[in-house]
Amino acid sequence: MKSYIWIMCAFLCIIAAASAVGAGDFDGSKPLLVSVIRVIECTPDSACQEVTAAIAGLPQFLKIDFTNKTIRPAAAGAEMPPSTIERQEVVDGKLILQGAEDGYENMHDGIGWTMAISETTGQVVLTGSGEQVAFVVFGACLPL
Repeated sequence: MKSYIWIMCAFLCIIAAASAVGAGDFDGSKPLLVSVIRVIECTPDSACQEVTAAIAGLPQFLKIDFTNKTIRPAAAGAEMPPSTIERQEVVDGKLILQGAEDGYENMHDGIGWTMAISETTGQVVLTGSGEQVAFVVFGACLPL
């Protein structure tokens, strides 16, 4: 019986150590690759509907560079300019990033955004709102 208890203690210590290794991956200390999984678009005159990343104007993969405070398409040659991370804070185990984008020149399409990244799982929820439109984006990230 004593050996069973020691084996269980050793097993739990190994799991705790493995969890601790990954814990720093989503705290803003390492660059991240974000995969856009699901995008929902809402407007005041219609119900919310799921759309593709392309329809929402998002690339399928994003790269977050905390050193330069930017978020950009991960694919080489993408023409979309980087977004600037204007605010970064940890709240209740989530890394919160915020910014605002002007959009296309000569268009009234500016948007404010907030991204929440779970420090334990790397799951992402990105929200964006502009004039008469809002987006909720679900995704996941990996350290680079």
